[in-house]
Amino acid sequence: MLNERMTAQLAPQLALLTALRRTTNVTRAAELLGVPQPTVSRRISALGEALGAPLTVPDGRGIRLTRAAELLADAAERALADVDAGVRQAREEVDPESGHIVLGFLHLLGRSLVPTLLRGYRADHPGVRFTLVQGSRQDMVDRLTSGELDLALLAPAPVDDPLLDTAVLSEQEIFLSVPTSHRLADRECAAIEDLKDEEFVLLETGYGLRTITDELCAAAGFQPKIAFEGQESDTVRGLVAAGLGVALLPRFEPGSPAGVAEVPLVPPVGRTIGLAWRKDVVLPPAVMRFRERVRAQRT
Repeated sequence: MLNERMTAQLAPQLALLTALRRTTNVTRAAELLGVPQPTVSRRISALGEALGAPLTVPDGRGIRLTRAAELLADAAERALADVDAGVRQAREEVDPESGHIVLGFLHLLGRSLVPTLLRGYRADHPGVRFTLVQGSRQDMVDRLTSGELDLALLAPAPVDDPLLDTAVLSEQEIFLSVPTSHRLADRECAAIEDLKDEEFVLLETGYGLRTITDELCAAAGFQPKIAFEGQESDTVRGLVAAGLGVALLPRFEPGSPAGVAEVPLVPPVGRTIGLAWRKDVVLPPAVMRFRERVRAQRT
């Protein structure tokens, strides 16, 4: 019963604990919450009395939470995240047309796929707001599993993670990108074995194309000689055009970039593009509607 009474008293003050942790100052916490400072002071005192120990101690010109208060603040932040998710779901259940979707994707997919998907969807659902997050494949997987993203467009797909579900959307061919002056530039096709002595321009570890390149080279019996590593495909292509190495990349749209020849690989190499989401959470209505729209456009 004592714990239940403490929980009942603490529940309305969850935001107070998180505000105190964030500001380390009673006055700023009161401003953040939009309540008078004396009210915040009284609430801190009342919670301390209910707990049987102070929640704050002086720290220079401000305050800091006690160890006991830090434990409560940790629980408060987790609870508020759940409440925020519930509020979002409830509001979007009433009006999914005003929803918010946090979509992650690889840099390469931002050139054409993502704009195409969003343009069509926003034409039919103009009230839905998107937050777009770019990064490596591993970064997107990590953010998805942590709850930072609602959905993520990944390649290659599916994802080998028990927390995630993936819908495969399309297959994308991978080409050898070389400078137009390169010995292989005019070839109708090239094999990975032809690249044993080449210097490579690679995306960093964690990117899907980096994994594909490393695995293809390993299967051909060599490790790629790394000249440069980058985080964006456009940078990689620019370095290839400058004659600083070769790379394995999807075809540049709408056509080959200046200074770069794109040579088909033999045997052909491709990667799957997929849409991933957490399987252990109930997605808000706006997110589910967008997910189903994307899945229906599978090519």
